[in-house]
Amino acid sequence: MSTLLYFILPLAAAILGWLIRWLYARFQLSSAEQKASRIVGEALREAEAKKKEAILESKDQLLRERNQLEKETRERRIELQRMERRLLQKEENLEKRVESLEKQESTISSRERTAVEKEAALQQEGERVAAELERVSGLSRAEAKKLLVQSLENEARHDAQVTINLIEQEARLAADKKARDILITTIQRLATDVASEVTVTTVSLPNDEMKGRIIGREGRNIRTLETLTGVDIIIDDTPEAVVISCFDPIRREIAKTALSRLISDGRIHPARIEEIVQKVTKEIAQTIYEEGERVLFEVGIHTMSPEAIRTLGRLHYRTSYGQNVLAHSKEVALIAGMIASEVGANVELAKRAALLHDIGKGVEADGDGNHIEVGVDLARRLGEDPKVLNAIGSHHGDVEPETVEAVIVQIADAISAARPGARKETLDNYLKRLENLESIAEDFDGVDKAYAIQAGRELRILVNNEKITDDAAKELAKNVAKRIESELKYPGRIKVTIIREMRVIEYAR
Repeated sequence: MSTLLYFILPLAAAILGWLIRWLYARFQLSSAEQKASRIVGEALREAEAKKKEAILESKDQLLRERNQLEKETRERRIELQRMERRLLQKEENLEKRVESLEKQESTISSRERTAVEKEAALQQEGERVAAELERVSGLSRAEAKKLLVQSLENEARHDAQVTINLIEQEARLAADKKARDILITTIQRLATDVASEVTVTTVSLPNDEMKGRIIGREGRNIRTLETLTGVDIIIDDTPEAVVISCFDPIRREIAKTALSRLISDGRIHPARIEEIVQKVTKEIAQTIYEEGERVLFEVGIHTMSPEAIRTLGRLHYRTSYGQNVLAHSKEVALIAGMIASEVGANVELAKRAALLHDIGKGVEADGDGNHIEVGVDLARRLGEDPKVLNAIGSHHGDVEPETVEAVIVQIADAISAARPGARKETLDNYLKRLENLESIAEDFDGVDKAYAIQAGRELRILVNNEKITDDAAKELAKNVAKRIESELKYPGRIKVTIIREMRVIEYAR
């Protein structure tokens, strides 16, 4: 019994515990279902509320959009009505304008018909008057028209020519007055000495016994001096004087200075002569360079190569017709600068070209070119401006001047050479050379007239066109030039110009 109780009691306790647990679980399940049911109900109610709210909002949105659409529709309808009224008004205006244009067209057509009728009447009247004029004057219409046109043309040409002549005359007078004023002002501003330098080639001796000492034993002294200086020393019967002859003015100056020092020193022998000549040669070279620099400073030119400075300095010992060439070049540069400043040209270029215009005379040239060609070649080699080259080449008219500065150099050169006392060539020699030039040309067959112009630097020959053809004119120019070269002595170059022309002259009586 007690054993049975041991089994029944635990079993009953287990059954009881299981029953209690089942009842508790059953209770919990019922509570969860109720809670879930409650949550679902609340969710359904909330969803229903949101659904109603969304439906209301949609209805409100639709209502607002419909009101907006109706408003826009009303506005567009009003705008269309306004546009329609404007179109109707424009259409009425167009109709009025069309009516006005039709009236104007009708008026114009009427006037045009009237004008055509009047034109026809005037034409008939003009034809009648023209026929009457033809009958009275005895000229046809074409002849009368031609005569009238010719008369008007002649009158217009005469008036135009009178006006042109008046303008040219006024311009020429103004230009001449201006040119005279510029030249007079320039010459007045130029303050240089009128006396010109002359290279002296005679050395005075204290007594005639000095001639024997200069000659030396068996002529060794004079031979040494001539060999070292390259000159000819002429000792003749002239009392107390020795003449030095040489074409090179530099060597002549070296010989003159060296001989003067030897005479002053009294010691004359080959060794002393060589010493003195070397010293004098160095001094002359230094003097040449200093003279070139001095002239550049006085003229106001600050850039020039040493070779050009030395060549300019050599002009200090060169004369042309008794006029010192370096002084002449400086004078031409000053005159050219003044004229250039007056006429508004390039003053620096004019002064530079004027200073270098005779630089060819200071070059030791072995060729047969004149000083213009030599000067142009030297300036080109020294890198001078092409305008300077043209001014050098054209200052005697050998080439055509290309710039205003080249013409100014020509004028300044003529002023410097032509002023009183500048050159010492006698008037008789000058006139004789011109007469010889003209007579040589007139000796040739077919020459009518010959004129020596530009101070004898150009010979202008007028030939008979019936006797001299174009080819014969070329041959005549060559023959005249050859004859001048063989018969005359002249400085520089002479230009031979042949002029052959045909002139037909008729007289209206």
